[in-house]
Amino acid sequence: MAEKRSIFQDVGEGAKAAPVPQGGMIDAGRRGLAPVRIWLCMIFALVVAMILVGGLTRLSDAGLSITEWRPVTGAIPPMNEADWQSEFQKYQQSPQFRLMNSQMDLAQFKTIFWWEWGHRQLGRTIGAVWGLGFLILWLTRRIPAGWGRRLLGLGALGALQGAIGWWMVASGLTGQMVAVASYRLAIHLGIGFAILGLTAWFILSLARPQSALLQARRQGERRLVAISTGLMHAVFLQVLLGALVAGIDAGRAFPTWPLMGETFFPADAFYVPDGGAVWRAFFENPGLVQFVHRMMGYAVLALGLIAWARGRRSPHPATAGAFALVGVMVCLQAGLGIFTALHGAPLGLGAAHQAGAIALFTFVLRARHRAMYPIVTAIRDQK
Repeated sequence: MAEKRSIFQDVGEGAKAAPVPQGGMIDAGRRGLAPVRIWLCMIFALVVAMILVGGLTRLSDAGLSITEWRPVTGAIPPMNEADWQSEFQKYQQSPQFRLMNSQMDLAQFKTIFWWEWGHRQLGRTIGAVWGLGFLILWLTRRIPAGWGRRLLGLGALGALQGAIGWWMVASGLTGQMVAVASYRLAIHLGIGFAILGLTAWFILSLARPQSALLQARRQGERRLVAISTGLMHAVFLQVLLGALVAGIDAGRAFPTWPLMGETFFPADAFYVPDGGAVWRAFFENPGLVQFVHRMMGYAVLALGLIAWARGRRSPHPATAGAFALVGVMVCLQAGLGIFTALHGAPLGLGAAHQAGAIALFTFVLRARHRAMYPIVTAIRDQK
């Protein structure tokens, strides 16, 4: 039987209080993500170093100095004279030594050995940082909901990269090869940039609450997303073409600009030394490989300037600023590429040009993220 109430009793008196809505449920499991972002930033920095050291290793012809793949025991370098002599004797059996470096002594061998050992050691370090970091974050339940598979996928891609790296090196240890196959080098570098790009995207996505991203996506600028997506793919393709250039030292073939020698299109562009199929010229003819890289560079420059022109009209200052940075970087990278070609791609300029590619690719990804998930600013904050 219902309890009797006085006619003067307030309706709300004696009633159970309604539960207070708890906001932010969509972000449950995403709080305290600073350790995850710091971990990803460490991986990003190591991958950048890995790409740069890898480029220097290739340009210094040091990539074939270690002729065995020992992922674990190879972390220990030669510790005495006998160990050094053993490593040197293995290298002396390679085509690169017999056909190109037969006058090399042990002291010179040590120089190129340390470049390749350092490159491989960075790879081991990245694997250790990823594995240890993932384990700690998983045990402490710091991995946000829905991110476990993504972060595991990043590690799997890193493991694949290690295998691809040896597949690349193995191509230069047989027959008459004095360098790794350029197309394998392109695949190796492409996976490296894919890891770099995914890591950067994860860092950007985890820097803001999920609820903020969902709200921001409703105000995303589709045209800017489309333009930046196209530019992202164009830059990635240019990176692959750059690897083909580095793989056969094509950057040193024509130290002239805007012409290649005395003509716009290089002479004997489809010549293949051993009379192979014509399509091989796109991988093996220095003139044609550099020409394609130059033309793609012009396309990237034009698309980058179009993206900047469209992006500067964005109503979101953060988005406009991100595209402005892309416009500046694409011009700098184009100028650096021309300067590098004019000087015959020396080691320092080659490394700087590769660093420029890393910066441009990262800035394009950041601009794309800003276009997809704009940071909304109040009108009074824009003054």
